Amino acid sequence: MPANTTASSGPSGTAGSAAGKAAGKPGRKKGRRARLIVIVLVLALVAGIGYGAFWSVSTVRASYPQTTGTIKLDGLDGDVEVKRDAYGIPQLYADSDADLFRAQGFVHAQDRFWEMDVRRHMTAGRLSEMFGSGQVDTDAFLRTLGWRKVAQQEYDEVLSEETKKNLQAYADGVNAYLKGRDGKDISVEYAALGFTNDYKPSRWTPVDSVAWLKAMAWDLRGNMQDEIDRSLMASRLDKKQIAQLYPDYPYETHKPIVEKGAVSSVTGKFDPEATPSSSDVGSDTAQGATGQGTGMQGATAQGAAEGVNTQLASLSDTLDEIPALLGPNGNGIGSNSWVVSGKYTTTGQPLLANDPHLAPQLPSLWYQMGLHCRETSAKCQYDVAGYTFSGMPGVIIGHNQDIAWGFTNLGADVTDLFLEKVSREGYLYDGKVKPFTVRDETIKVAGGKSRTITIRETNNGPLVSDRNGELEKVGQKAPVEGVAPDRSDGYAVALKWTALEPGKSMDAVFELNRAKDFPSFRKAAEHFEVPAQNLIYADTEGNIGYQAPGKIPVRKKGDGTMPSPGWSSEYGWEKKPIPFEALPYEYNPKRGYIVTANQPVVDDKYAHLLTKDWGYGSRSQRINDLIKAKIEDGGKISTEDMQKMQMDNYSEIAPLLVPKLLKINISDKSVREAQKLLEGWEYTQEPDSAAAAYFNAVWRNILKLAFGDKLPKELRVKGECLNVRRADSSGPVDERHKLVRECGQRAADSAQPDGGDRWYRVVEGLMKDPKSDWWKTPESGRYEATETRDELFARAMEDARWELTAKLGKDISTWSWGRLHQLTLKNQTLGTEGPGLLQRLLNRGPWNLGGGEAAVNATGWNAAGGYEVVWVPSMRMVVNVGGWDKSRWINLTGASGHAYAAHYTDQTDKWVKGELLDWSFGTNAVSKSTTDTLTLKP
Repeated sequence: MPANTTASSGPSGTAGSAAGKAAGKPGRKKGRRARLIVIVLVLALVAGIGYGAFWSVSTVRASYPQTTGTIKLDGLDGDVEVKRDAYGIPQLYADSDADLFRAQGFVHAQDRFWEMDVRRHMTAGRLSEMFGSGQVDTDAFLRTLGWRKVAQQEYDEVLSEETKKNLQAYADGVNAYLKGRDGKDISVEYAALGFTNDYKPSRWTPVDSVAWLKAMAWDLRGNMQDEIDRSLMASRLDKKQIAQLYPDYPYETHKPIVEKGAVSSVTGKFDPEATPSSSDVGSDTAQGATGQGTGMQGATAQGAAEGVNTQLASLSDTLDEIPALLGPNGNGIGSNSWVVSGKYTTTGQPLLANDPHLAPQLPSLWYQMGLHCRETSAKCQYDVAGYTFSGMPGVIIGHNQDIAWGFTNLGADVTDLFLEKVSREGYLYDGKVKPFTVRDETIKVAGGKSRTITIRETNNGPLVSDRNGELEKVGQKAPVEGVAPDRSDGYAVALKWTALEPGKSMDAVFELNRAKDFPSFRKAAEHFEVPAQNLIYADTEGNIGYQAPGKIPVRKKGDGTMPSPGWSSEYGWEKKPIPFEALPYEYNPKRGYIVTANQPVVDDKYAHLLTKDWGYGSRSQRINDLIKAKIEDGGKISTEDMQKMQMDNYSEIAPLLVPKLLKINISDKSVREAQKLLEGWEYTQEPDSAAAAYFNAVWRNILKLAFGDKLPKELRVKGECLNVRRADSSGPVDERHKLVRECGQRAADSAQPDGGDRWYRVVEGLMKDPKSDWWKTPESGRYEATETRDELFARAMEDARWELTAKLGKDISTWSWGRLHQLTLKNQTLGTEGPGLLQRLLNRGPWNLGGGEAAVNATGWNAAGGYEVVWVPSMRMVVNVGGWDKSRWINLTGASGHAYAAHYTDQTDKWVKGELLDWSFGTNAVSKSTTDTLTLKP
């Protein structure tokens, strides 16, 4: 066991002294979101303020949208009404599909164009055109992935003509808004940009909309980070130890989504009523379809991953610097959704809830909207409302007049890294050198010279290693098993990803919006290829259902947990993915409800490999338990009950640890005082709870001492330093046992151990072994070495006491979880870094939150980095199926992307409290809630 650390970077050797510094800072300061801010823009803002005119009232208000009266809009065939309620949420009424989507583009641009413009530059790898040379590396990586190129292929070759017409109408509406407007008339951010850059927004295109789906897919891509992390762990941990950190999913206690069903060995289709037998289990299961694997898949021997550590760590850093519009990728990102049959509801009709967990953003990722045909017909097919993405037509999550639907991340493993033996001539494959597919791309740079990059691809995908100097030598020292090509200057790394193939996900959005019943819902789901999502369903006939869609690869060999050898045809993917007919679904299950919260879709007898890195089911099982308890008590579930479940703050790990913590004999009076906070605590993480604050601090310190200090530097928090013994046996004998100062390298919101429910299962598995090597820590300063679980727990309790004393004060009566666990909403370009004045002008908060990591109220925090909120329920909705006007919804911020506008963050206080707004859908209800009406005329 690598218990070879001797001290943390802080003077007291506690988690609080080292990581506490990071806890008070916004997560990912140098990470993905912060990449959108550049020095030249900050200087422009400072210059503007210096001139005394930049933040004038007229400048700020110039871009506020007109919401009453009339506006002429070129291209319309008839009038379109835009009815906004007291929160600025628009409901659009038109007489044709073209007019409806043209108006949607116009209204999105009114409220959110700056966000749309930055987003399209990101997806196209063109941030440098707006922000200068600081974005060239990010653009180069995104160009290498080729999101925009694939989106163009989808539009040209795959999408239906009807979808293309809708996309064009939407683009026409955006462009109608842009016509004749200067940047300062569009958004105040353009006024800032104008001080040093002559950038002017270009026309919107349909492909700009399609490309956004690639960004969505990137942040929901599955287990790439786990794949890298397992490889990096091999420098310090052996195979058994890595396996302990990736335990099997606990099917006995945490239910999958689909509790019955199997793929027929005769038809190849999934039968939701079948019982699996040995003949139904396919070759994928033989690979270990649900266990958490650790093998290197033949590419490298276990324990010999040291040779690729630098390269994989560098790849991880590169991934970290891609703007993550949805949130930190990993175990935490996910969502809750569930649907309850009318048999068990107070309404007699299904109730459906959904709350996707994404990065906190200002403005919110979501935009609430209704799209209504005054009369539905072949000419005008839509009567739908819900959550949209600014920059894309249609509704992503919501309901129409017949059905409701929600999304959670499926978590399917749709990416693989391949080691490639490359030369100037090409790459090696089955003993022969094959030529690269090569293209050159030019990156235009604001205020500087254009840069040209060369992108090389193998049959496995683009060489992501070409975008980083260290990655050029990937695999230089990695031992390999069996026959492998000579390393020479090393291996390159290629990325294979389903989203880099053209697909029909944009078609699926419109098909979902028009679906009338479960068959048409499933037909739409079949086209929702990337990102792979769990789709739940309910309809006005009282039916409920679920479908797992997505383009999910069939691997020839290996399980996707480690990089694979790209030089052999034994690996790679089959030409066809898992057939849609074989993917799991449910329709009116006997239990009367369906819960999806990123747990496994189906049990370990399923015939295909979906992933080996599921979420571990803490949220899903809690929701299952709450629903089941209500039903078994003979009660009916109401809209208020669904809303209350969304705000459930229960900690699943606390009941396991607290009884043990209370039994530990603590001699220090101050620590004992904190320990007593846990007496009688009911394990709920309310914002005013002192017990929750102390418990979570203890949990964080347990993880740091038992695991964090034993992980390689590539996984630890950047800047957190330890004295460690050499991890290898190379070099002179007298040098091998010397201490080396080693500092962490990872952003605070993606470091390990993150404290998610995977770590719940890790600690649960070790609790029965109080003398496990994991509990051992070396002597450090005034601390003696720990040899047992209880000694480590005692040390963690002491460290937590002094950490909270430093953060919250000595008086424990003033402690609260919310004071530690705060949410600050940051403008995603100008508010992430720069002078404090600018942050105060554009950002909002902080708010003290309850909930936590792996709670149903998933206000996520990373235990390695601190207590700051790094992902949130980005919206919440409870749909009253059939009684649509009794549905409720809320957004994280507000409808507007304009700083100081009335609807910039006008929903946030209610979101914090768990309140929901009334959701008007029917014509009469919308009329009653309307405060502003704008008429768009031809």
